[in-house]
Amino acid sequence: MEDHYRMDRTMSTAQDTKISARNVQVHYADNHAIKDVNVEIGDKTVTAFIGPSGCGKSTFLRCLNRMNDTIDICRVGGDILIDGEDIYDPKVDPVQLRAKVGMVFQKPNPFPKSIYDNVAYGPKIHGLAANKAELDQIVERALRRGAIWDEVKDRLHAPGTGLSGGQQQRLCIARAVATEPEVLLMDEPCSALDPIATAQVEELIDELRQNYAVVIVTHSMQQAARVSQKTAFFHLGNLVEYDDTDQIFTNPKDPRTESYISGRIG
Repeated sequence: MEDHYRMDRTMSTAQDTKISARNVQVHYADNHAIKDVNVEIGDKTVTAFIGPSGCGKSTFLRCLNRMNDTIDICRVGGDILIDGEDIYDPKVDPVQLRAKVGMVFQKPNPFPKSIYDNVAYGPKIHGLAANKAELDQIVERALRRGAIWDEVKDRLHAPGTGLSGGQQQRLCIARAVATEPEVLLMDEPCSALDPIATAQVEELIDELRQNYAVVIVTHSMQQAARVSQKTAFFHLGNLVEYDDTDQIFTNPKDPRTESYISGRIG
């Protein structure tokens, strides 16, 4: 029965594509950082990007919400579609896109504002609340989704920067989900955290996939194995292998993946 359930689950994620990338290239001036990447990322799934430092995993992640647009020497080619729409179409407003594709960075980066204002900022600029009562509801819902409401509900007007590192990162996750995104990108979200805070964020990632497509870059293979259903292995700008996480870690098809998993490269 368990096997049957697992098979059904993998079949449903395979059919339910949220992001399609086709022949994606990224150049930083003369450096060809991403080469011919093709990948389909499922909805309501955690997809992990793994690989050695400098292999292109963060660069590719930043293509998915056009963060590379902010780098003058960076050129992105190929097609990236979210729900069938080309996110690089000139008609697409990158600011609106980033409300739909939230991002959490490596180092917690709360705004120098209150806990409340950190979360309320996005919904305010995107006009998601008609009044203060609605904004209060949005802030509470986001903080609950960030698994931090119970810790901060009595000090919403204290500065976000006064929280511990793990709490700050969960606040940043709450801030990212406050605009009701459909995709959540996480660039090594636990690398600055201690093991207890890391475990809390990993548990949260597992809950978040019920509502979002989650894509996480991680330098920790153990973390990828714990939190993701799909794993993509990058090496020297190439997407070498992409499969169910169990398959990548127990029976990789490409010798480069096998070498990385077993610790011979990286």
